[in-house]
Amino acid sequence: MKAHVPLLLVATLSFGACAQNGGEASLDPYEASVGFSAERAARITAGMKAYVERGDVAGVVTLVQHEGEIVHGDVLGYRDRESRAPMTRDTIFRIYSMTKPITSVAVMMLYEEGKLRLTDPVDTLLPELADPVVLSDPAGPLDETVPARGPITIRDLLAHTSGLAYTFTSTGPLSEALDERGLTGSSSDLPPDEWMKRLGALPLAYQPGSRWHYSLSTDVLGVVVERASGMPFAEFLRTRIFEPLGMKDTAFFVPPEKRDRLATNYRRDPEQGGKVVVFDHPESTTYAEPKAFSSGGGGLVSTADDYLRFAAMIAQDGELDGVRILSRKGVELMTSNTLSPEERAVAPFGLRFFTAGRGFGMGVSMVEEVGRTASLGSPGQNGWGGAAGTWYWVDFEEDLVAVMMIQLMGAGPETPIRSDFETLVYQALE
Repeated sequence: MKAHVPLLLVATLSFGACAQNGGEASLDPYEASVGFSAERAARITAGMKAYVERGDVAGVVTLVQHEGEIVHGDVLGYRDRESRAPMTRDTIFRIYSMTKPITSVAVMMLYEEGKLRLTDPVDTLLPELADPVVLSDPAGPLDETVPARGPITIRDLLAHTSGLAYTFTSTGPLSEALDERGLTGSSSDLPPDEWMKRLGALPLAYQPGSRWHYSLSTDVLGVVVERASGMPFAEFLRTRIFEPLGMKDTAFFVPPEKRDRLATNYRRDPEQGGKVVVFDHPESTTYAEPKAFSSGGGGLVSTADDYLRFAAMIAQDGELDGVRILSRKGVELMTSNTLSPEERAVAPFGLRFFTAGRGFGMGVSMVEEVGRTASLGSPGQNGWGGAAGTWYWVDFEEDLVAVMMIQLMGAGPETPIRSDFETLVYQALE
């Protein structure tokens, strides 16, 4: 990893008056960093603006940090398209699975403090998952099982090789049972102990350690953090990560005084020909109050600036503005591929995710072979996205961090704004 320049304070640079400008603003000046072209960076703005003008997304906020300085950012479109409320730099977004890297960092912190080992069976902290059984057929009856060949480990949970599943990454009786029992990740509202009890009563979809399968693993890790640290998971994140890093708007709910900054979340309605419709509105949002279950897999809200600070901490080897969260070696382990060829032999979701030069570390994806990704990234580039289209990545080789915030459910596979943003950022490097 490269030596890093301290992160330039966000407050020293500002966006234009977007409220008077139809929700449009760009960071000024572009020339804040040597090695990042102001002329070519204008393409980022044009590319993101095109998505707003076509109506593909209501609005977008982006931030790009290069060599420790914020060198580009856009605030475009609307926080709420129906009321024409403009997007602002401090708009709050539901980040869904971008919660996972934060939860994974919490686990790595406890690992470095000697509170747990990555090779430990989880049943030392989670007796609900002791002696697991595995479905004979992942889509078959719940009572047709075989004993697990070994225990689930903390590493399995971090790497999504636990054998667990989501409702949307499983089929048949298991998917139905997860839904019926309220085991739906970020929308769950069960006390953690009850959540674990219900999960432990169900069989696994696959043998632990046998394959990468996207699942409730990181939600389970939230309970691991709670039990290993002796404090509620939400409190651990707040006191050990958010407050030290200055992430003032990141939490599991949006209090009343911040509600007017929460973006409206949208989805495409297949019954209306893919028309974009409201999915979750600030006035009736499920994020109005803290839930009984703080979902480590997808429950957080955040802002572009807050998440940039988290990502900058990773980019700077675990330390930001004199605050160390992880060791340099901890970041190195977290962002290195942990999967064997066998564990990623079966493509998830029917996509060529891992056969296209990518691996998976401790809670983040990472690039191994750039040529096979058909992208402009670098070896070791790492990050993750959320269900409503939010996206971030860290590139150690280029000393680059980028965050993109939108609110459109399913925007990853349906709208290529993530990959376009990535391409537009990389082409601006000199």
